[in-house]
This record gives sequence, structure tokens and C-alpha cells, in this order.
Amino acid sequence: MTRHDGGMERTFAALPPAHGQGFASTWWGQAWLKALEGTALDSTQLKTGRRLARAGAVGAVSVRPGRLTAVVQDPDGSAHRADVLLEELSPGQWDHFLDMTAERAGHVAALLDREMPPHLVEDAADAGVELLPGLGDLEPECDCEAWDHCGHTAALCYQVARLLDQDPFVLMLMRGRDETALLEDLQARSGASAASSSGPAGVDAAEAYAAGDILPPLPDLPGLPGEPGLPPSLDTETPPAPGIDPAALAFLAARTAVEAHRLLAEALRGTAHEELTVAQDAVRLAAGDPGREMSDRLADGSGRGREGLATAVRAWRHGGTAALSVLDEEWRVEGETLARARAALESAWDAAERPELRPRGNRWTVAGAPVQLRLGRDGRWWPYRKERGRWLPAAGPTQDPATALASVAGPPSAELTSAEGNSL
Repeated sequence: MTRHDGGMERTFAALPPAHGQGFASTWWGQAWLKALEGTALDSTQLKTGRRLARAGAVGAVSVRPGRLTAVVQDPDGSAHRADVLLEELSPGQWDHFLDMTAERAGHVAALLDREMPPHLVEDAADAGVELLPGLGDLEPECDCEAWDHCGHTAALCYQVARLLDQDPFVLMLMRGRDETALLEDLQARSGASAASSSGPAGVDAAEAYAAGDILPPLPDLPGLPGEPGLPPSLDTETPPAPGIDPAALAFLAARTAVEAHRLLAEALRGTAHEELTVAQDAVRLAAGDPGREMSDRLADGSGRGREGLATAVRAWRHGGTAALSVLDEEWRVEGETLARARAALESAWDAAERPELRPRGNRWTVAGAPVQLRLGRDGRWWPYRKERGRWLPAAGPTQDPATALASVAGPPSAELTSAEGNSL
């Protein structure tokens, strides 16, 4: 709901929180956010702005020519006045825009339907009028005295993107014309154009049909956030339903955010996504330090037991699913793979320094020492150390067996001796 305060100003009541929703679904709303996100120098302030806007911390938004204003409340309760400035169009630019729009009935109809078709913006640009802001056009002012976009001005911009989705006349008002005056001027120009024209009314059918296929350009791929997002808080006054463990649910939400960040990174790199099995996913969750109670549940559910899961977590931290395969799988090395493995072992040391290695499957154990090399199916060597009767992964993989063995040739490191106690 809006309130018209007289003159060229509109005030929009504070919008409800937008948990789990995007800020812009229209292409012009997304273009508005691109102008913000492509200009702000500090991505941390953008994240803060998104959190504030999602939480409903932006108060009523005042829109008038050249300026947006709202009071934004920080989580600590302090309030800040945030303003965002956008240059108004000149009288000459408005004349060009109105003349161009009045000549095309489809443009007027789209505006009346609260739409902003791409060809309207393109035609306006051809007439020398840039309706949507570009990079650097959204100028911030805030009483927190930040010199660039702060969390408060970013939150205001994110909130205004939601308003623009609903009504593109918000942008027109910022550029200098309110809805009533703009439509009256368009009507007057359209009437004058019709009166002076001897041709048929309406638009060319071929032109109208062709315009229906004009689609906005696809947005650029999103940048990878610097860190995983924060799941919504479960701290409410509503008691949990029977059988629901809030702590376990909060942990799963946090680990899901971490996994989503990893999947996005792989997608942006063009890396093939590898689906995890249930057993592998249990190890992934356990590697997130879930606490004793949830660790016990994961140990039981994975079928590994506490010690087995602790070993699997150590392997996961050294190399993910590939490390788990080397931990769990013993396979027979044959043919060309065996020839390459023997050549690598032969060339890794001088004859006088070469350790005595006893092979079994893909595992070569050093005679008289509690250390072992394991060959992965990708040709990399993984070092293992025997502690309390169990073979434990000691480090990440290398292409050189001598380097892998050197990483565990000395006494157990602090990481090796304490990892089991810290993992679960």
C-alpha cells in the first residue's frame, strides 16, 4: 500500500520480511540490483544489506525525484537514515522519451499494465534517454558516514527492487515524473499525434508480432560468495514438534549451506558434479564437527562405528570422496597400471636410499616401519601410518611416492595423534 503525500512524492509502507525469497523477479528489477552490486566496492556491505532487507529492517520508503529515503534498523536496535540518489532526466530527455512512447501504443499499454518491456528501454536509449541506472548511478548517503554503499543503503536498494517489480512507475518518479503527470502527458501527445495523422490508427501488425519475441538478455552468472550463507535462525518461542531436534536441524542447515557453496563453486568452474552416497554424506556431515551426540548418531547410521567414522573423517579432510575410496577399497594393481606404479617407485629414490616395500594389492608397506603407501585409481600416492593397530590416513596425495612417504617418515605429528579425539 502506498500513501501519496502531495507533490511529487510517494511513501511505501515497510514491506514484510523476505526470508527465502529473491529481491527481483523482473528483468528491470534485476537491472536495478546489477547497478548496485556492480558498483559497491565492499561485498560484505552487500551481504549485510541483503540480511537487513530480508529481515524486514527497512522502514517506510519515500520516493521522490532524484532520491530514495528510508530508516534502516540494525540488529542492535540502532536506526540510520539511508538515502540513495539517482540523477533526474532533463526536460529535453523527458520530451524525447514521451514523444517516442506516445508513437508506440504497445509501450503505453505495457506501462499501464505495470510492465517495462525491453524494447521500451531500448527505444528510449536510442532516443538518448537511459531509464535504468547504470554502474555508478546509484549514489549512497547515510548518517553512519560510510563513504561507499553501506549495509543500510544496500538494504534500501534491495527493498526498492521489490517495489520496482510491482510498479515501474517508481523508477519514473525517481527520474523526475510522477505517474499521473506522465500518463496525462502521454495521453495529450497520443491525441495530438492521432489528430495530425491521416493514416490508420494502431500499430503495424508485423511490428507488433515481431516485438513479442523480444526477450531480455540473460543475466550474468552470479559471482561466488566469499563464504557460505547463514541459514535462518531457529530460535523461536514455538516448541519443536515431537521427534525434532532443533540442534541437529540447525547443524544440517549450516552444513547444507556449506555444500551448496561448494556445488556453486564447481558449477562456476565447469567441474563435473559428483553425487555423494548416503555413507559418504554421513562422513561429510561428521567432518563439520557436529558435537558428540550427533556424531554418535552419524557413527551408528553410517555403520562405521565411532573409530571407523573418526578415521573416515580424517581421510575426508585430506581429499574428500577420493580419499574415502583409498581408505575403504583394496584392489589388485595389474597391467599398465602396475607397470607405471613400479616405474614410479623405481625412480623415486636412489638405489642406496630406496626403502624395502612389501606390496599387497594397491598398498605398499615399508618393511619394519608403521608407514604405508596406497595407490589411488587416479595414479596418486596416499601416505598412511599405523597407530594402535589401525592404518590411518596421514596426509593428502602426491604424484611422487617419495614425497608421500617423506610426509610420514618421522614420528606422528600433533595432527595425527589428536585428530581422532577432535573429529568426533
